[in-house]
Amino acid sequence: MRRDVFQAIADPTRRAIIALIALQAMSPSAIADHFSMSRQAISKHMKILTECELIRSDHQGREIYYQLEISKMKEIDIWLEQFRKIWETRFSQLDELLSTIKKQKK
Repeated sequence: MRRDVFQAIADPTRRAIIALIALQAMSPSAIADHFSMSRQAISKHMKILTECELIRSDHQGREIYYQLEISKMKEIDIWLEQFRKIWETRFSQLDELLSTIKKQKK
């Protein structure tokens, strides 16, 4: 079954993993150290993130390091952009309304 990026980011643990490796590449054990669950559970989350191409593994000798796949994150950003524009318009309208109310109270 092919998963998409939105299924991957729906889980809070996977979002936390993404946030961790966004800062720097990390080994599976370093990632697992940040969570109070089994390494097997973390491994399942990592597998889903890898299947969705949100992260990729880089072999350096005997070690494996996971890093964020920026191009897939941009896919999420592009989808969210449509909503960002709506929110910004609504916030601007709210600012104008609040400004009008303040002027009327003076």
